[in-house]
Amino acid sequence: MHMSDGIVDAPTSVGFAVLAVVGLALCAWRARSELDDRTVPLAGLVAAFIFAVQMVNFPILPGVSGHLLGGALAAILVGPFTGALCIAVVLIVQSLMFADGGVTALGTNITNMALVGVAAGYGVAASLYTLLKRHRDRVSVPTVGVVAFTAAAVGTVCAALGFVVQYALGGAGSTSLGTVTAYMLGTHVLIGIGEGVITALTVMAVCRTRPDLVYLLRTSEKKPAEVVPA
Repeated sequence: MHMSDGIVDAPTSVGFAVLAVVGLALCAWRARSELDDRTVPLAGLVAAFIFAVQMVNFPILPGVSGHLLGGALAAILVGPFTGALCIAVVLIVQSLMFADGGVTALGTNITNMALVGVAAGYGVAASLYTLLKRHRDRVSVPTVGVVAFTAAAVGTVCAALGFVVQYALGGAGSTSLGTVTAYMLGTHVLIGIGEGVITALTVMAVCRTRPDLVYLLRTSEKKPAEVVPA
C-alpha cells in the first residue's frame, strides 16, 4: 500500500523514517552474506519484476492505494535482507520518479513493505519449510509453492497491519480507525491471495529450473532437502 504525503502527522513520519533508515542499514550490512556471483543478477531481476507489478495500483482510501507487494517473493528467492533492499529501492524510485507514494511517507512505506512485509513473509516461509523437512527427505515443487503462497498472503496482511498501527499513532485523516482497519485488512486479504498465487507460480518456476538459486532452499539447513518436480 502506497501512502501519500499527509496521511500521518509529521512526528509519526519522522519516527518511521528513522526506523526505516536503521532497518535498511542493517539489511545492507547483512545482505553481504546472501549475495554472490550467481545471486546478484537474480536480485536485479527480482527488483525489476516487483517494480513492474507494483505499478498496477488501485485506490483503497483517499491518498492510499493498494497493489501487490512482492516482499515474500524477494525474500524466498534472494534472502530477507537483500529482499528488503530490493523492495526499498523500488519504493524510492517509484516515489521520486513517478510520484507513486509521498516523499515524506517513504519511511512509513518502506517500514511496512520492505521491513514488516519481508520479515513476516520470510519468517512464515522458513518456518513452514523447516517443519516440512523434519518429516521428509524430499519436498515437491508444488509443496514449495504452497509454502510460498502462505508466506506471501501472511506478509501482505502484516504489511497492511503496519499501516493501521501508523494511522493509529498519528493518523491525520478524518477517516475513523475502525474504518481504516476494515478497509485495509479486507482489501489486503484479497490482495494477499492474488500475491500468493503469483509468488507461488514464480517460485515454482525457479525451483524447476534452478533450485540452487532459491535462497530458502539453499540456506534452510546445512543439508537442504531434495526438491522434486511432484
